[in-house]
Amino acid sequence: MPEQHQQATPSPLVGVSYVMPVLNDVSHVRAAVESILAQDYSGPVEVLIALAPSIDGTNELVADLASRDARVRVLENEVGSTPAGLNIGIRAARYPVVVRVDSHSMLPTDYARVAVEVLERTGADNVGGIMDARGETDFERAVALAYTTKVGLGGSAFHVGGAEGPADTVYLGVFRRDALERVGLFDETIKRGQDWELNRRLRETGGTVWFTPALGVTYRPRSTLERLARQMFSTGLWRGELARRFPAANGIRYFVPPVMVLGVVLGLIAGVAGLAQLGMGAAPWLLLGFAVPVVYVLFVIAATIAYARGRGARTAGWFLVVLPCIHVSWGVGFVLGYLSLTSNIAKHTGR
Repeated sequence: MPEQHQQATPSPLVGVSYVMPVLNDVSHVRAAVESILAQDYSGPVEVLIALAPSIDGTNELVADLASRDARVRVLENEVGSTPAGLNIGIRAARYPVVVRVDSHSMLPTDYARVAVEVLERTGADNVGGIMDARGETDFERAVALAYTTKVGLGGSAFHVGGAEGPADTVYLGVFRRDALERVGLFDETIKRGQDWELNRRLRETGGTVWFTPALGVTYRPRSTLERLARQMFSTGLWRGELARRFPAANGIRYFVPPVMVLGVVLGLIAGVAGLAQLGMGAAPWLLLGFAVPVVYVLFVIAATIAYARGRGARTAGWFLVVLPCIHVSWGVGFVLGYLSLTSNIAKHTGR
């Protein structure tokens, strides 16, 4: 059995360090920081922004935020990756509770207060809740809908909700800093999916990762199809890498999109071969391969009717596009990551 670690219970006034990696995100950082500064938590707080080299005005915006509030500190993240930024922030943190914040997220005003209460009550090493995706345009609303349905990102509790209790992983996370130090912080060789991998180590060393629907974080989805495809490809790529590294720790849901992609590709190849059979006068039995992509298209249509009905024609129309974009981009990335191509692809694409 893994060694059990007794964690000191934080007092109601325990200090909280918010850690937020930022790279080229001038559109969202201000709202994310303002949601932190608006917290109703009564203990001491600090906001640590790990700033990677940015070219879109983020540097100037973050400097302005720090100049306006002494609780905001800017830390240089020369490596530029998310896990490197998180580790820089954690090492610089003054307080025993670390709240991970994403620059695309906005915290409700009671987020830290509720999270610390749950840490006290459960003795968990990490507490997290729901990634409440909300869009502002028809496209973003379609993406948000896909994120929060089982047909989109697989139905994890932090996407679709669920009962409070121990979990494999949670969205973002509110950590005991000594638990993070116990397992060696985030693995900087993992550019995406580092939360899942860190939570795996917390659990293996006797800690508890706790999900509670009482915590919800507003998340702003990617605003264009290209950005969504790039995000999903990168996420799938690193999930494939993690599935290869830790084969016994992955649920079956992670393998559904890559199996679908492979099935559709093989079905199309077989169908085209069936057309060749037909042209040569042979029995075109390979035409049956077209059944696989047809079934997938019917699935997407049925999912759109089930989940996007009543949300407006434009949102439903985008959902028809967004759903296969997520599945295909994620699935292709997973296959390439599983085939140990992650490092080469990441090196050439920055993902």
